[in-house]
Amino acid sequence: MQTDQHAKVGVLLANLGTPDSPSPRDVRRYLKQFLWDPRVVELARPIWWLVLNLVILTTRPRRSARAYAKVWTEQGSPLLVFARRQHAALQRALETRLSQPVHVALAMCYGNPSIASGLAELQAAGVRRVLVLPLYPQYSATSTAAIFDAVAAELRGWRAVPELRFVNDYYDHPAYIAALADSVRAYQSEHGKPERLLMSFHGIPQDYADKGDPYPCQCEVTAEQLARALELPQTGWMFSFQSRLGPKDWLKPYTDHTLEKLGKEGVRQVQVICPGFSADCLETLEEIAMENRDVFLENGGSDYRYIPCLNDSAAHIELLAQLVEQHTAGWLS
Repeated sequence: MQTDQHAKVGVLLANLGTPDSPSPRDVRRYLKQFLWDPRVVELARPIWWLVLNLVILTTRPRRSARAYAKVWTEQGSPLLVFARRQHAALQRALETRLSQPVHVALAMCYGNPSIASGLAELQAAGVRRVLVLPLYPQYSATSTAAIFDAVAAELRGWRAVPELRFVNDYYDHPAYIAALADSVRAYQSEHGKPERLLMSFHGIPQDYADKGDPYPCQCEVTAEQLARALELPQTGWMFSFQSRLGPKDWLKPYTDHTLEKLGKEGVRQVQVICPGFSADCLETLEEIAMENRDVFLENGGSDYRYIPCLNDSAAHIELLAQLVEQHTAGWLS
């Protein structure tokens, strides 16, 4: 029988998720799971069921499928492709730096591979201590807490529940800020420095923040620390929020409105980075790199560039390995 002293340790590396294909059918299935989560949309269930099933899911899947098709690769969804690379790289990194084996499993909150399959993989490997590592630098109830809910829901059916630890955020971790700053420097060494560096974060409804979600404050801290690490003047950078849905107010300033305003004010060169995303995905590759580029250029801008996410870069994997070491302290002999 395995004792607690020698209990196997595992990491559940989790991200948001992606449809299985860019087909309207698969996108609809994914959106239905994602948008039905009460962490994502905080409306009374009967009302939201009607809106979701009779309005949104009758129109949005086809439109979203066209957007996914623009960024889909031969290997599949960009988010999943990068997630698999992150998973493999983190597993290799932990094997070289830790004193005992740690099994890493990949999971998505929505879609595949699921939270259930990731936990089952860890269970099959004999893991009795699980570190849940959501790939969200900034905490939000709409993202980080949704992964917590999914893990708890799956474990409700387990006879032997593993010991759990959960990484809430790493928005100000020195290795995270350093990795972001290095990625900007590397990009600008090849493409030059712009008049403005715009840091675009995924948005949440304003009333979620009003109710106590710490997400916007953490985004602001990340932006300020990144600007400080890059030694940018106050006039050289801005931060904004993207990806709003529906008629209610979301966190401001909006990314598209900001880019429109910059173009009209005579700013000609803009580079955009998305520090809230751990891997490139639909929201970065299609919304930021394509849609918002058009917004800026159509309003007078002339040079618009998107700086890729950290993805599976060595600095990012080093950060993730540090997080695992930090949060498994006392578990590893």
